[in-house]
Amino acid sequence: MIERITKEIMQIGDPVTFEDIAGLEGAKRLVVELVCWPMQRPEIFTGLRSLPKGLLLFGPPGTGKTLIGKAIAHESGATFFSISASSLMSKWIGEGEKLVRALFAVAAYRQPSVIFIDEVDSMLCQRSSDENEASRRLKTEFLVQLDGAGTKSTDRVLVVGATNRPQELDEAARRRFVKRVHIPLPDSAGREQLLRRLLQKNAHSIADADIANIVDKTKGFSGADIHTLCGEAAMGPLRELHADIRRIRINDVPPITAKHFAAALASMRPSVSDAEMLHYRKWNEEFGSFLQK
Repeated sequence: MIERITKEIMQIGDPVTFEDIAGLEGAKRLVVELVCWPMQRPEIFTGLRSLPKGLLLFGPPGTGKTLIGKAIAHESGATFFSISASSLMSKWIGEGEKLVRALFAVAAYRQPSVIFIDEVDSMLCQRSSDENEASRRLKTEFLVQLDGAGTKSTDRVLVVGATNRPQELDEAARRRFVKRVHIPLPDSAGREQLLRRLLQKNAHSIADADIANIVDKTKGFSGADIHTLCGEAAMGPLRELHADIRRIRINDVPPITAKHFAAALASMRPSVSDAEMLHYRKWNEEFGSFLQK
């Protein structure tokens, strides 16, 4: 079981830093204070200042919750575990619960560790009397381990959950994620920063005034929406060539211009509605650890 967890769950990918995440300055500052400082200086953060066992990142899809989880592991020098329900499920009765216990044991052995659960609502949704017995046992075991039953109070093991459906979390799971941070849509400064970073990767002739205009027209867009918008605009120069793509030289591809973004904006809409944003704000006011100013 330990070998299975080490091979299948531990993720070794490109390092992600908080500087790589555009915008979200308030959320990044909170995460650094709550998580990175206690992991880097455990001798200072003891007692009331000790590392929280659970951190919940909630907000609309495409805002960078997964990137923040990876940045936590990289900035703190922690071992990163990225798990899902498929990683822990088994056809054998009782093996799923044993895998959960083994996961926390390996995380404690390799501490500091970050256990990241994307779409945590799918694994820790509200319990009911008619749900599958195997999933219920797995959920219960995970809640027991998340409460610190399988690790010491001094162990530097953090469970980070990310979800865009926080209202579907089980009440016991919500209590165990003691810090709940809202990851909102990027503001105008964050959208501008993201646009400039994405445009660095391709030749373009877009002036600062054009970028300001694009930022104004992308109000309500998530980070993923802006990435899709830039990808659609980058296809504009290729479509204008009207030539066989197999015979085009790289130097013949014209730069991206403002008109390409105008055409891309005409065919795109935000993926998050105002009604959904209202739900996130209400949940944050009721259960969030830090209210947005």
